[in-house]
Amino acid sequence: MALEGEVTATETKAAQMLEQMSRSDVEVELLGIGAGPSNLGLAVALEELAPELAENALVIDRNQTIEWQPGMLMPWATSQVSFLKDLVTQRDPRSRFSFLNHLYETGRLDEFVNMSTFTPYRVEFAEYLRWVAESLTRVRIELGRECVAVRPRRDDAGAVTGWVTTLADGTAITSRYLVYGGSREPNIPPALADVPRNRIVHSTEYRQRVAELSGELPYRVALVGSSQSAAEIFRALRDDLPDSDITWLMRSIGLSSDQSSKFTNELYYPSFVDEFYDAPPAAREQILREMYRTNYSVVTPPMLEHLYADLYLDRFNERTDRRLVTMVDITSAREAGDEVVLELTDRRTGAVTELRRDLVFLGTGFDTRMPSLVRELARSLELDRIDVSRQYRLELGTDSTAACYLQGVNEETHGISDSLLSVLAQRAEEICRDIIAHRERVPAAAVSAEAPSGL
Repeated sequence: MALEGEVTATETKAAQMLEQMSRSDVEVELLGIGAGPSNLGLAVALEELAPELAENALVIDRNQTIEWQPGMLMPWATSQVSFLKDLVTQRDPRSRFSFLNHLYETGRLDEFVNMSTFTPYRVEFAEYLRWVAESLTRVRIELGRECVAVRPRRDDAGAVTGWVTTLADGTAITSRYLVYGGSREPNIPPALADVPRNRIVHSTEYRQRVAELSGELPYRVALVGSSQSAAEIFRALRDDLPDSDITWLMRSIGLSSDQSSKFTNELYYPSFVDEFYDAPPAAREQILREMYRTNYSVVTPPMLEHLYADLYLDRFNERTDRRLVTMVDITSAREAGDEVVLELTDRRTGAVTELRRDLVFLGTGFDTRMPSLVRELARSLELDRIDVSRQYRLELGTDSTAACYLQGVNEETHGISDSLLSVLAQRAEEICRDIIAHRERVPAAAVSAEAPSGL
């Protein structure tokens, strides 16, 4: 006779099996992976430029809600780019999907105008993205659908005819066109590789993880990085963990202001993408190298002013539990009992010290490699390297009746603005029009008839 707990488990498993059996696989013409700004911008472009294709397009996202940088949605955090660089305005300022129309539709236009700012709060831009998603009438968006693998489908001659996207629940989605719009993976410094993940909090998960901590406990915290995200974490920890001891570690000599100006900002124009793409490799490298400090490992001037004022008052009040330690490398790290032991090497003297902490927060950005999902797809396609056309189409190296596009991960070929909002609206149109041209030029194959390679 089965125990009560065993019966319950069996019944649960049976219900899950029935649910899996009743869940049918899906076939669409276009599948977008990731429902962030990039693919939302594409969804809008499809609805406005290719309504027939939009009717058979699906965008999926692993999250349960539409969010924009959810880990860093502090109530005071603002966007670093103009609201005019929304999903549509630079492509069509008359579009009903603009940020300004969102303000008008939600009754907040007067108040925003009265703020006299070009940079909205991050929480209201996230609200705008949700509004756009809810306003779509043709493109479907399904949330809570996590993609775990993508494989090509081929005909007998080896030509790619479509894509099979496998989800975490076992469902398979077949499509002729695939558009990757997810982000890169968080960058975890190699020295911290052996530290248990529950001891590390990357900026992408800051709000979620901090909400699980007790704000009353005096945590010992290490913060790593010299970027805007690190600065925002340092500021946020004052409110979220007010009694904690915080040591901010960085390899640089100190915090630096971003080096952007109206002159360098012209290199973020959508029109500059052509110039960058057509440049020889050496010129591209120089541009990226010289533009690096306009976007990476720097802090905005307003945030620097705020941080310095806070530290000034800390010194005035003789508080020593919030401090910056510059020019140090984390040369090793390990968990020892109830704490993390960081080995720090001073870059000036070579002296080695230990810092014992409860938690390590990271403002270290993202892995610069292509996302793992894209790398796995490239291996399935037997590609030696990942190249994209000017229109962001993955170069397959063979004849194909299908196509795959990559958004937001092409800095090396399309410039430093590729991962930002700056070129998003224009890029969505370019991808949309390339798909339209491809559909007209290349007849569709019966993608559901062949078996996927590599599965």
